[in-house]
Amino acid sequence: MGDLLLVRHGETEWSRSGRHTGWTDLPLTDHGRDEVRRLRPLVGSLRIGAAFVSPLHRARETAGLIGADGARVDPDLHEWDYGGYEGITTDEIQRTRPGWFLFTDGVAPGPPEHPGESPEQVGARADRVLARVDAALADLDTDADVLLVAHGHFLRVLTARRLGLPPAHGALFRLETGTLCRLGTEHERPVIAEWNARPAG
Repeated sequence: MGDLLLVRHGETEWSRSGRHTGWTDLPLTDHGRDEVRRLRPLVGSLRIGAAFVSPLHRARETAGLIGADGARVDPDLHEWDYGGYEGITTDEIQRTRPGWFLFTDGVAPGPPEHPGESPEQVGARADRVLARVDAALADLDTDADVLLVAHGHFLRVLTARRLGLPPAHGALFRLETGTLCRLGTEHERPVIAEWNARPAG
C-alpha cells in the first residue's frame, strides 16, 4: 500500500501575519506561489494515484502550481471553521482569553453560516477524509500514493487521527506553508515518514 502525502498551501497575507484563516478565501502571495512552485519537481517525482484538494482557492491554486490540477475537490478538506476568531491572531485572542489554545479550547461562536468548530468536529471531518484515503489506497497499485492539498490546522488534526491520537494532539505537528509531508507505515503501523519537506536550495 502506498503512502499518504500532505501539502499545505503556500503563504497568504493572513498566514504571514498569523491571522486565523478558515473560510476567508484569500489568494496566495507571490512568495506563497514561489514556495509551492519549488515543490513541483518533488511532487512530480512521486507516483501519485489519487489526489484530493480543499475547495478553497489558496489550496486549489497550490494544487495547480505543484502539478496536481486534476485533484478532486473534497469539502471535508477545508480549514478549521474558526467562528468568531476568523481573521484574529492568537495574541489578540489571548488579551481577552489568557492561555487560550486552539487545539484544546476550540473557538468562540461565529455567525450562523460559520458558527465555529470544536477540535472533535474537525477530527470527525479528518476521519471521513481518511476513510476515503484508505478506500483510494486499497484501489491503487501497491506503491501509488494519495495526495491531499489543504490547510495547516486541518492537516495537523488529520495527522493526529492517522496516528491514532486525539484531535488535540495535532498541536504536536507544526506545519509550514508550502511544504510536503509523508505519512507511511512501519511494521503495518502508521508513522510520520517525512515532515515539512522542501527541495534543497
